[in-house]
Amino acid sequence: MPARLFLSSGDLIADRRFEFARDLQLKGDLPAAADLLEQAIELAPNFPSAWFTLGEIREQLGQHEAAIAAFRRACASDPHDRHGAAVWLMRLGADQLGEMPKGYVQALFDQYAPRFEAALIGDLGYRAPQLLFKAALSVRVKAKKPAFFKRAIDLGCGTGLAASAFAKEVDNFIGIDLSPGMIEQARATGLYAELEVADMVEGLSTKPDASANLLLAADAMCYVSDIAPVLVEAERVLAGGGVFAFTLETHNGDGVIIGEGLRYAHATDYVRGKITAAGLGVAYLEAASPRNEDNKPVQGLVVVAAKT
Repeated sequence: MPARLFLSSGDLIADRRFEFARDLQLKGDLPAAADLLEQAIELAPNFPSAWFTLGEIREQLGQHEAAIAAFRRACASDPHDRHGAAVWLMRLGADQLGEMPKGYVQALFDQYAPRFEAALIGDLGYRAPQLLFKAALSVRVKAKKPAFFKRAIDLGCGTGLAASAFAKEVDNFIGIDLSPGMIEQARATGLYAELEVADMVEGLSTKPDASANLLLAADAMCYVSDIAPVLVEAERVLAGGGVFAFTLETHNGDGVIIGEGLRYAHATDYVRGKITAAGLGVAYLEAASPRNEDNKPVQGLVVVAAKT
């Protein structure tokens, strides 16, 4: 995972107390860490890193309401919410489920970019691109169409792992990612004709109708709560016979939740319903794990939505 985000308070003493508190937190001395964070906050009341870490520790200590209060102060201290305190508030049931702050997602992946591939492949057994490749080609074979796509758009393209899996079957690739750091990594691959910094809906909204034969989203839709706007734009941008292949994390209940990994998990029936409502067909939907977490496979889905 990326190095932990730190936003300086601007007060040297407060910053040092935060550093000592983090050391204590990592060593398991949570009460002492919380005490030092309280001291840091006294010196710098709008210290988002201290408030966020205090929220984590309060939750670890079972102090639910105190954790919520700390996370709310973290949000207030950083309008971009680069630590993702709002995600914790949703996870704890303090706020209604909504989309993740863009500042959080961008900061997370900007930090992650330099070692993204090493962490995913080496540490987490990342397999989403291969799963999508197999699913998309099986759909094409079943439809008796060639396994070739003239124009493709890679949503949440990251460093280009999905594009690499499809490179021999795609003539022209566009990559879209919210993280400038990831875009720079993707540019170095030479796989993309175009790259742009945007979220999925923003990126698709600028593309002409029926302008792509293939859309991909490998391990990216788990950062989107409501997948309907993405699917609606996908239906518009796809040419007839085109497909949108994506992975999701899932769960055994209904609707959408935030899982323990602080990513969204979408129920199977929810996914089917949103695909159909967007005017696409469910050409492929199978249970498969896109990656591991804590040395266990993450419960997931591989999906191919098709435009007739």
